[in-house]
Amino acid sequence: MKTMQFKTNLKCNGCIERIAPQMNSLDGIITWDVDLTKPVKILKVESMRDNEPEIISILREKGYTCEKIA
Repeated sequence: MKTMQFKTNLKCNGCIERIAPQMNSLDGIITWDVDLTKPVKILKVESMRDNEPEIISILREKGYTCEKIA
């Protein structure tokens, strides 16, 4: 299993709902979550494979920033 973290500019549950269909359909994803209570919004993804390019693409296509941090 691989854990990835991305710094994003997601701000609210509406933002999360915009990316949810694509994130939920990615092959190999076990869980993903964004802690909206922290000043820096970190998307944490646990996956069975390296989905980094697809995750970055999903967020950017929806108009959000996404930078891998771990």
